[in-house]
Formats: sequence, structure tokens, C-alpha cells
Amino acid sequence: MNLPSFLWLWKIAAWSMGLSLLAYVMLATTGFWMYKARNLQQPPSLPMFQRGLGRMRSLHFTMGITMVSLVLLLLAIGIIGTLGHFGSLGHSSHLVAGLLVVVLVLLSAFSATQISPERPWVRNLHVTLNIILFIGFAWVSLTGWIVVQKYLP
Repeated sequence: MNLPSFLWLWKIAAWSMGLSLLAYVMLATTGFWMYKARNLQQPPSLPMFQRGLGRMRSLHFTMGITMVSLVLLLLAIGIIGTLGHFGSLGHSSHLVAGLLVVVLVLLSAFSATQISPERPWVRNLHVTLNIILFIGFAWVSLTGWIVVQKYLP
């Protein structure tokens, strides 16, 4: 395959993973703030809450879309980089960990679009998926670090 420098791909992957983790932390934070505002009937005293819960929900949704995009970019880079370097997939548990994270992120995003007063259980599913996603991110980070060691001279 005529691919760009693998180092270039790995740099994009490293930035994408870092930004994905940052998006995850921001999503957890905004999700907690929305939970607190909804259950205490008084938003935390933060400037972004002065315009209401809708603004926080918008930020949360935008960060979710960003994380989905970054995770799909990571999937593409992983497939291209692995096929380009090894010629096939499945050389480590990183593939399984990565696919698990992709599935969890997509399920979480889909469940977020289904949350409504008529389906209160979907919110619990969304939160549960994101707790499991924390474990998935830890696993994919560990296996990714092991994979990176294979590429280094």
C-alpha cells in the first residue's frame, strides 16, 4: 500500500485518542451537571447555567458528536495503519478493545437520541453504557500503548 508515513498516522491517532478522552471527561462533567440540575431543581452556580439547562444539553450533545467522530477516525487510522504495516488485522487484543469502544460509543450516542420522558429507562442505559465505556477506554489505552511499542525502533 502506498500510505503516508506511519509516524504521521500515529501522531493523528495519539491526538485523536487524547481528544477523545478529553471529550469523555467533558461529557461526564456536563452529564453530571445536568443530572444535578434536574434532580435538585437548581443548577450549579456556573456561568453556562445562567441561560438554562438547554445550553448545557447543547454542549453535551456537541461534545458527544465530537467524540463519535474522533472514535471513528481512530478506527479508520487503526485499520489503515495495521493493514499497511502488517498486511492483516488481529495482531493483538487492541482490535477487540477498539471495536468494543466503537460499539459502546455508537450505542451510547444512539441511546442519547432516544432519551425522553416517555422512556426514562433509556437515560439509565445511556449512563450505564458510559460507565462501561470508561473501562473500554482504559483497556484500549493499555493495549494501544503495547501496540505502539511494537512500532518503535
